[in-house]
Amino acid sequence: MNAFTLNRRAIMLSAVAGASALVATGSRGVATAQARSAVSGNAGHYRFKVGEISATVLSDGVIGGPPRVYASDAPEAELQEVLRRAFLPADHMTLNLNTLLIETGGRRILIEAGAGGTMGPNAGRIFENLAAIGLGPEDIDAVVISHTHPDHVGNLRTADGGRAFPRATVFVPRADWEFFVSNDPDLSYMPVPQEFRLRFGDAIKSSLEPVRSDIELYEAGAEIVPGLTTVVASGHTPGMATFLVHSGNDQLLLTADLAYHPVVNIDNPWRPGPDRDKETALASRRRIFDRASADQLPVLGFHYPFPGLGRMLKTDGGYAWVPAGWQF
Repeated sequence: MNAFTLNRRAIMLSAVAGASALVATGSRGVATAQARSAVSGNAGHYRFKVGEISATVLSDGVIGGPPRVYASDAPEAELQEVLRRAFLPADHMTLNLNTLLIETGGRRILIEAGAGGTMGPNAGRIFENLAAIGLGPEDIDAVVISHTHPDHVGNLRTADGGRAFPRATVFVPRADWEFFVSNDPDLSYMPVPQEFRLRFGDAIKSSLEPVRSDIELYEAGAEIVPGLTTVVASGHTPGMATFLVHSGNDQLLLTADLAYHPVVNIDNPWRPGPDRDKETALASRRRIFDRASADQLPVLGFHYPFPGLGRMLKTDGGYAWVPAGWQF
């Protein structure tokens, strides 16, 4: 067993201990947080640094659905037991929407746009969280999309059909544009009712319509700007990319939708139902998770519990997710 292959039980005990310490520390800041955020409630932004790059996780809120959608091959009894032991509901899995704002080279770049109103009433919070850090949508220079599902592009369109980020160039994977936008995509692989599939496909096209004239199509593997490199991660969609933010010796890996929730897709190896090509997606997941664990990279998960930061560890049965401690 190498240094990165650990016993799952030891990891989970360590994670529980870390969470207990975090709760104890967090309780001391409740009064201050309430005073600072009496109107907006809980914090929806989280600042940190990647080398010289300023980074802020901006929550767009939450979406969710039946756990079976996100763990398509899980034995039902085992899935229910895993959810019970994680103190999660048996009938609904909540997914966060953790967009990332980076400030580098005099530019503000938003990684993922968020869902807006495309996937339920509890998203569309990114604009109030931008305002909370003193910025507006007009301050964003570029929006970089990992793949074109509605929860990643929904906020590109305003309620009246305009451009939500008026100055921003929008970067989209070429293969996703060709599959979802240039053609009528076959979404029969998605484990949801046909009516949902139709709304899903329509939401992609309508969300991207206002920015057609400012789209930059990229091939995964390209560097968008110095300090932001895309990583091939196809399978979930034809062109999905993950991202590596890097500055000096510091790096941050963004895993997009390689996993939806750590409990079902990292700590347990179940496959997400929305993966279009499940075998290719599995190979991408293993390759990138292996890199994250071997190099001990900090990771940001788009759908993981806010703020979505932590690390991957290789275990005797796969991987384990260890959330990062909160930085004040």
